[in-house]
Amino acid sequence: MSYWRHVWQHLQKDLRIEWRSRDAINGMLFFALLVVVVFSLAFDPTANPTLARQISGGILWVAILFASTTALNQTWTREQRNSVLEAQRMAPSPASALFLGKVLANLLFVGVIEVVLAPLFIIFYNLHPLGDVRLFALILPLGTWALLCNGTFFAALGLRTRNRELLLPLILFPISLPALLGMINASAGVMTGDEGFNPLLWIRMLGGYDIIFTILCLLLFETVVNAE
Repeated sequence: MSYWRHVWQHLQKDLRIEWRSRDAINGMLFFALLVVVVFSLAFDPTANPTLARQISGGILWVAILFASTTALNQTWTREQRNSVLEAQRMAPSPASALFLGKVLANLLFVGVIEVVLAPLFIIFYNLHPLGDVRLFALILPLGTWALLCNGTFFAALGLRTRNRELLLPLILFPISLPALLGMINASAGVMTGDEGFNPLLWIRMLGGYDIIFTILCLLLFETVVNAE
C-alpha cells in the first residue's frame, strides 16, 4: 500500500468520526464566534475604518488560534479510547502518515470555521479591503497550516502528561510567534493596502516556516508516538 493511501485512510477515519460527533467543529465555532463578537463590542468599527482594517487581521488570527487549540486538544484524545493509538503503533503503516492525516483533517475542520467567519468579519467590522484580496487564498492556508502542523505535533508530545490541555498552548504559542507575526502583518497589508507591510514578503516567510516545521515534525513524529 502506498504512503498516500495510508494518509487517506487516516484522514477518512477522522472525517467519519467528526461527521458523527461534530465535537471539534462545534467547539471551534463557539470560541471563534465568541472572539469576533467580543472584539466587535469593544470598539466601533464604523467610527474609525482605518483602525478596523489595521487590527482586523490580528483579531481574525486570534479567533483562529483559539479555535484551533480547541480542536487540537481533542485530536489525540480520540486515539486513546479503546487503545486505538496502541494498535496504530503496531500497524505497518508509517507513523508520519498518521500525523499527516491528522493535520489534513484538522485543516479541513478549521477551514470550515474560516468559511463561516469570513462573511461575519466583513459584517461585524464593516471591512472594505484596500489591497489585493486574492492574497488571502495564500495567507489563510499557509497560516492555518503553521498552527495546525505544530499543534498536532505538540498535542502528541504532551499526550501522556497529566496537564496536556495546559501544556499545549504553553508550547505552541511561543513557537508559533514568527508565524503569527507573518499572518497578522500579511493580513494587515491586504486590508490596509499599505506597502509598508509588504504582504508578499510575509507570505514567503510563512511558506518557509511551514516547510521547515513540516519536515521537522514528520521526521520526529515516529520518535514521539513510540515514546513510553
